[in-house]
Amino acid sequence: QVQLVESGGGLVQAGGSLRLSCAASARTFNNYAKAWFRQVPGKGREFVAGIDWAGSRTYYANSVKGRFTISRDNAKNTVYLQMNSLKPDDTAVYYCAADQSYGGRQPSSFGSWGQGTQVFVSS
Repeated sequence: QVQLVESGGGLVQAGGSLRLSCAASARTFNNYAKAWFRQVPGKGREFVAGIDWAGSRTYYANSVKGRFTISRDNAKNTVYLQMNSLKPDDTAVYYCAADQSYGGRQPSSFGSWGQGTQVFVSS
């Protein structure tokens, strides 16, 4: 388990950009698979983007492909989600997740979670 703290959420107009950050407490964070999920009231957590532990493979939900980019900075124990061309449908609480296993697209594959950061996209 590793402690995760997200930041960077806020209010933005449609078409705008935001960058979310997720800082980890452990130096071993670099060996974790990492992902971003999002959740709206009344629904389960939805996979957004993931990066493998080596940082060599990234993968995205179809709904954000081409607009969002996941990246990491090993020196800062931080993973980022750059969100461009935002749409009102992107409004959600965004969660960072990490795990020492393979990772993947299911919330059950991740053992460590942040507290979430709210993103609101106005039309």
